[in-house]
Amino acid sequence: MTELAAVKTALKTQAVETPSWAYGNSGTRFKVFAQPGVPRDPFEKLDDAAKVHEFTGAAPTVALHIPWDKVDDYAALAKYAEDRGLKLGTINSNTFQDDDYKLGSICHPDAAVRRKAIDHLFECVDILDATGSKDLKLWFADGTNYPGQDDLRERQDRLAEGLAQVYERLGDDQRMLLEYKFFEPAFYSTDVPDWGTAYAHCLKLGDKAQVVVDTGHHAPGTNIEFIVATLLREGKLGGFDFNSRFYADDDLMVGAADPFQLFRIMYEVIRGGGFTPDVAFMLDQCHNIEAKIPAIIRSVMNVQEATAKALLVDRSALGEAQRAGDVLAANAVVMDAYNTDVRPLLAEVRAELGLDPDPVAAYRRCGWAEKIAAERVGGQQAGWGA
Repeated sequence: MTELAAVKTALKTQAVETPSWAYGNSGTRFKVFAQPGVPRDPFEKLDDAAKVHEFTGAAPTVALHIPWDKVDDYAALAKYAEDRGLKLGTINSNTFQDDDYKLGSICHPDAAVRRKAIDHLFECVDILDATGSKDLKLWFADGTNYPGQDDLRERQDRLAEGLAQVYERLGDDQRMLLEYKFFEPAFYSTDVPDWGTAYAHCLKLGDKAQVVVDTGHHAPGTNIEFIVATLLREGKLGGFDFNSRFYADDDLMVGAADPFQLFRIMYEVIRGGGFTPDVAFMLDQCHNIEAKIPAIIRSVMNVQEATAKALLVDRSALGEAQRAGDVLAANAVVMDAYNTDVRPLLAEVRAELGLDPDPVAAYRRCGWAEKIAAERVGGQQAGWGA
């Protein structure tokens, strides 16, 4: 198999999970902007996700957020997805949109509030059982705003205790993916502020606990690819929440602000043996002002382009330059791959898969946007908290 053929084969296996909430209305702290045709329930979200997969061939799973995507029968929802060529993916918990969680959830000083949060996480594991999904993703808004507000060490003890209870509830083929975020909504201290804290808790819990890297959850200048390389080296990288940021947790389209960073991350994924189903590639984005479905299609394409460039890095030449201490030659190898226009290559891959070479243009021609705008009239559009 030629090198180019191997790259094409790898690209044909890539799968990017899309998030249900990206199909709903979202916005800023100041305003949520509604769009025509936005889904009104989880079933219509799956209809839209099916269109993304139809035109990209690379988005076969959809992440759910509970209770935003709560239904009476999760097995029926899974069957609905299957009928549309999809599977239900990661189950995301929500311990940040209840009045009781003002001072935290599983780190809250009140044992009754902690019990409520744990019960919700148990509910999410029940949904894993019902849908056949394997990953439970945990992000906690827990933290403090003022020095002395709570005991920092005790909050870590509560966190460890709560995570251990959920870990014990997981099935043998299920995983806990622990996310971190260095600030917001807590501004003095955050209970899971960085990859090191997440890693420490996951290491203590066991093999079913993995760290998930949200690309928008780092301080400016953080070398995310170093984090990725380290977690892969330690066998603790469970997945990604892909998005893009200019300032903080902006949740913009992946690759929009710094496509070079996305390429560097994907190179470390490939270099470290992380281009496997064991590392989940998920989007975590909010499409506030752009049309949602084509934006998600474009995001999947951005991940594909970064991956294609990373696969084209001449690792033999790079290693030779590195061992020789030739700084400029080593950097040139990386830059040559990044500067390659991989769009024709990806167009060939799509054509070989029976797809339109231009997924965004194909979607615009299909009439789905006009159809849902005309049909989804009445009811309540899905959005943050729904």
